[in-house]
Amino acid sequence: MKKKLIALLSAAALTAGVLTGCGGGSDDKTIKVAASAVPHAEILEQAKPILAEQGYTLEVQVFEDYVQPNNVVDSGDFDANYFQHIPYLENFNEEHNMNLVNAGGIHYEPFGLYPGKETDLANMQGATIAVPNDTTNEARALLLLQDNGYLTLKEGAGLNATKLDIVDNPYNIEIVELEAAQIPRTLPDVSFGVMNGNYALQAGYTVAENALLYESVDSDAAATYVNVIAVKQGNENSDKIKALVDVLKSDAIKDYINENYNGGVIPYK
Repeated sequence: MKKKLIALLSAAALTAGVLTGCGGGSDDKTIKVAASAVPHAEILEQAKPILAEQGYTLEVQVFEDYVQPNNVVDSGDFDANYFQHIPYLENFNEEHNMNLVNAGGIHYEPFGLYPGKETDLANMQGATIAVPNDTTNEARALLLLQDNGYLTLKEGAGLNATKLDIVDNPYNIEIVELEAAQIPRTLPDVSFGVMNGNYALQAGYTVAENALLYESVDSDAAATYVNVIAVKQGNENSDKIKALVDVLKSDAIKDYINENYNGGVIPYK
């Protein structure tokens, strides 16, 4: 009886392992990715059939904020996320005591200054400009304004700059700090807005057609702000993450990006 009970328990444990994907079960072929809607989720949709040919099932869930996609990867509920650039990832790790890592750079989205109530840069005097309120993206917005001569930041402020670091403001610009996703909806209430590429695209704007100022394609920003596949440390070399990154860096996906985003999304080398 005792031997029979042990055998039954062992069989149950084996069955549970198969059902949960433990020990190399079917879940090893499922890749769960948290993503921003545009362009990240759209790009991932293009990767699904290619990964399917390799035996992988890609599951994509869209998130509307910049916090939960990292939380769900850290918790292990998702294998990876695709929405952020490296400075944001590093800053998030530091602030939240996480160990998420870059598994591969996929694309770059030029930051741009877009029209609100004003449509001409000649009306910059006394302008209100909405910028993202998270640390790295606010700094990026301010650096764009500085590079074009509209303000000067404290020396050394760099990627941690906020509006408190402005030391010269000859145009008397008022910086309005907002959650990044809110900026497109706020444009009717401000003179201009500096937007992340994905939120600009989601709102129907493109760099080529709408931006009044934008980062140069060959600038340091392209390398600094490349959007990456982020995973929990230790998972970056798993077969399924390598497969995901390889497909997203393939010629087929690069062609899709170049043909569909009018310069608002640029494949990373």
